[in-house]
Amino acid sequence: MQVLIVAPLQAEIDVLTDALRRQGLGLERAQVGRLPVTVVPDIGATLALGGHGKAQFALHTRHLLDHIGGVDLVVCAGAAGALAPGITVGDLVVATRTVEHDFQRRFSGRPAPVFPGDEATIRRLRALGLAAQDVVLHFGDVASGDEDIVAAERAQALRAATGAVAVAWEGAGGARACAFSDTAYLEVRGITDQATVEAPSDFAQNLVLAMRNVATLLRIWLNSH
Repeated sequence: MQVLIVAPLQAEIDVLTDALRRQGLGLERAQVGRLPVTVVPDIGATLALGGHGKAQFALHTRHLLDHIGGVDLVVCAGAAGALAPGITVGDLVVATRTVEHDFQRRFSGRPAPVFPGDEATIRRLRALGLAAQDVVLHFGDVASGDEDIVAAERAQALRAATGAVAVAWEGAGGARACAFSDTAYLEVRGITDQATVEAPSDFAQNLVLAMRNVATLLRIWLNSH
């Protein structure tokens, strides 16, 4: 299986590649179209920068899919804020669905667009034993929108409106690009904060832990094939 792992921010890419290297995987630099990438042959993956925000992430994802043949699955891998009780810093959330919360239809009032995660991959991830790696894995909806959630009241309202257990920016952009290209898609997020006023400083403080845990999940899962 060939997997394309797209991380939104350069800081996320940097931690993820360093963690994969420290976990013993070989990394190779390459160029795909206009974008530099990191190839990880040991796990059949290519790692690339997606860019900040849904539109930029969708653009990069589609560009990569157009220039890499035979991609079986795209994974959006990055940081997120927790919305649900019991989800703490360093935990991982696998999106059973990505909900585009900032797609506001004022004329029709229809629900927010929803993009299911790849069911086969979710089943495999549920079967992984990660307790020995000190990685806690949750499954649930992830809210996606170009909005920093930095207030407890807004976080509570977003959870009530979407049922999401975590919130991040770019997932819906990647989901749309993959739907257009008929490619399987999954969003995986490492929790850095609780989507409160402390979120900016918590993000900076906890990004390394969150992305290292994402790297551990990717390595164990993709090595199991």
